[in-house]
Amino acid sequence: MEITDFLDRKLARRFTTYDDDRDGYVEREDFRTAAVRCAEEFGHGPDSPAHQRLLDLALGLWTHLAAAADVDGDARISEAEYKKAFHAGLLVTEESFEQGYRPFLDALMAVADTDGDGKLSEDEHVRWTGALMHLPEADARAIHRRLDTDGDGLIGTEDLLTAIHDFYFDDDPAGPGSWLLGDLG
Repeated sequence: MEITDFLDRKLARRFTTYDDDRDGYVEREDFRTAAVRCAEEFGHGPDSPAHQRLLDLALGLWTHLAAAADVDGDARISEAEYKKAFHAGLLVTEESFEQGYRPFLDALMAVADTDGDGKLSEDEHVRWTGALMHLPEADARAIHRRLDTDGDGLIGTEDLLTAIHDFYFDDDPAGPGSWLLGDLG
């Protein structure tokens, strides 16, 4: 896959959202900490099936990421390793996209959709993105409004799936997916 300047900026942003402790590397503990924090943000303790599923899938994502990107075997991934693996098609492709992301989004919905309507309100969106990825509230609110294409104040799994897909595979700076993690400047 060709990495355009715009996609490179998006990948750099995505890397920072993975790097929970902000040490310049992504490690298994970053995934564990973020998933636990997100589940706990919504009142799901360690014994909650929703908590456990989100944690299991987050750690599965780490395992996939490490297998594809940790080329030096040091159990951590640098931004350069991450981008190189993405470029080589080792992390996500158009063909593997939904298979990799839908289960995680379903688990996320089970944690963050507090009223069980299958949709996320703006406040729920702010809470999960802040807890999981440290997104600032103002960015999360703006992102929610962009993803809420029908204007009902809610976004669902399909909205998120489309935005994530477009984040990686659409080079249109004005597209909703380009704003998935905030303004890229």
